[in-house]
Amino acid sequence: MAEIGKDIEKAKQLLEERDLVAIPTETVYGLAGNALDAEAVALIFETKNRPSFDPLILHTSSIERVEDFVESFPEKLKMLAENFWPGPLTLLLPRKPIVPDLVTSGLDRVAVRVPKHPLTLALLESLDFPLAAPSANPFGYISPTAPAHVAAQLGEKIPYILDGGACEVGLESTIVGLEEDEIVVYRLGGLEVSEIEKIVGPVIIKDHSSSNPQAPGLLESHYAPRKPFILGDLRQLIAENIEAKSNFAVLSYSDYFPGILPGNQIALSPNKNLHEAAKNLFAAMRKLDEGNSAVILAELMPEVGLGRAINDRLRRAAVK
Repeated sequence: MAEIGKDIEKAKQLLEERDLVAIPTETVYGLAGNALDAEAVALIFETKNRPSFDPLILHTSSIERVEDFVESFPEKLKMLAENFWPGPLTLLLPRKPIVPDLVTSGLDRVAVRVPKHPLTLALLESLDFPLAAPSANPFGYISPTAPAHVAAQLGEKIPYILDGGACEVGLESTIVGLEEDEIVVYRLGGLEVSEIEKIVGPVIIKDHSSSNPQAPGLLESHYAPRKPFILGDLRQLIAENIEAKSNFAVLSYSDYFPGILPGNQIALSPNKNLHEAAKNLFAAMRKLDEGNSAVILAELMPEVGLGRAINDRLRRAAVK
């Protein structure tokens, strides 16, 4: 059972060892892992038993540290950060390659915020990496606002819950980005639009908020291949495409197929490890999409554990 305590050093050690820790924020408790480590990020999805890979919000301790993992920090967005961080404001910023695809669902921007909680800020300050931290509850359960809630829902799956007391339960963070030098609000939340407009003037509101307030990725389309992406029985699909003399690539779970150039096929996990497959998914899709083939043939994973989330992503890619 997870230990509940206020030991920042213990939380730090566990996170540095690629483990997960529940952390308090001003809204709900987050299930935190090293945001720059694809293994740790995959473990977050696995622990939450989440059937889809939604982009995650990165949590860090200061404006200065944001620049470690973003390509640029546009002046208008930096003005908002200077006025409202720490607090319920998430900014979409162009990410550096150091941020794994699994964090952003393959998108070019990463969601970032500085949370308003002294314990978590102290923890973040002590770490050499930001934390990805969706709500610390299994998929489909109520978001936790106290350590006991986390223990009841995830206590058997994580080693430590950083006890910051009860959260100041409120709205999720407001998500803001920049499009052609215009400030865009993608999700309404705990920071009022009127407050934002006091700093940067009128904004555009594209509120596509969903029933899952911790999923910024639902605000814009996930990374989708430009090429036709066909799901099915790979042996049958390969035979049909060979007969049709089409130029195709193959994305499989674990198998390699004879007669297909190595550069035109990727097995997500030759060892049949769904954790490894999840880690490799977005990079593999992107590589095949950038290759010379005209079409990508793929198969579903086993419908268990992380396989469900991988399959959700594959099905989205196949929809045109």
